[in-house]
Amino acid sequence: MAGYKSPDFNERNAAARAAKQAALEKLRNKPAIDPAIVAERQAAREAKEAAAAEKRAARLKAIEDEKAAKAEAKAEAERVAALGGLKKPLPSAEELKAARDARYAARKARQR
Repeated sequence: MAGYKSPDFNERNAAARAAKQAALEKLRNKPAIDPAIVAERQAAREAKEAAAAEKRAARLKAIEDEKAAKAEAKAEAERVAALGGLKKPLPSAEELKAARDARYAARKARQR
């Protein structure tokens, strides 16, 4: 029984050259891509990129809106703190009396 004979440099070089030649032949025999398909793929790629850009812009706008809302809430909190914890000043005695009289008149009107 014959033992294994490892290929020498020339044999390995020839095998590599043959493989490279076979790959080139396979590539040459491949048909050219149809321009309509190329245009379709390009349009799909551009649509996908536009959708991604729109989504990115919407996300950035949402982040900016959230930051603006937080800043507004912080300003409101600071304003409330400056007033001593009250959002609006207490109504005067005249305003309280007018509101009480309006409720009384409404109640009397419902009873009739």
